[in-house]
Amino acid sequence: MAISLGSVRQWHWISSAVCLVGMLLFAVTGITLNHAAEIPATPKIVSHEGQVPEALLQELSALNVEDGQGAAFPDSLNNWLASEYQIYIPRGRTAEWDSGEFYLAMPRPGGDAWLSLDIESGEMVFESTDRGWIAYFNDLHKGRDTGTAWRWYLDIFAVACVVFCLTGFWLLWQQSSRRVSTWPITALGVLIPLMIALVFIH
Repeated sequence: MAISLGSVRQWHWISSAVCLVGMLLFAVTGITLNHAAEIPATPKIVSHEGQVPEALLQELSALNVEDGQGAAFPDSLNNWLASEYQIYIPRGRTAEWDSGEFYLAMPRPGGDAWLSLDIESGEMVFESTDRGWIAYFNDLHKGRDTGTAWRWYLDIFAVACVVFCLTGFWLLWQQSSRRVSTWPITALGVLIPLMIALVFIH
């Protein structure tokens, strides 16, 4: 079945519309990642120390989780942290047990946080680090600690980019007879990164 010029153009503009915001995001964050050491950033750190009530400690002890295993973060402890320290733990998080210590790691784009709780003494330590918006978008670029929904978006975005490039190449092919500079410029786009990789990257 022959492919019509109109259908390829339609797929080309549809894929370009889908890719527009994503390509701008990845282009800009490509620059910020390439110059990360030159961009000043002052991480914002928030920390809290406190004493967990005895009733909550008893509830944690009753979980009977062996060392090295994970346990769902209790709603009661989550509610207490929110009311006392404005610490909000995402639902469904799993904490680790290690020698009587309850530890929860909460990495996220542009920052991270952790919470440690000693079951015996009830001592609680929380620390959150925010590295700013540039770090946030850089982590979106890398797909680091972004969750399932963003990973699906990246996959769909990548497929749309492939469609955009292939339909663009097909359109170049169709128009090349009218524009003699088409293939020299296309070849230049291949040779420039290839020569840089071969000559300057070791």
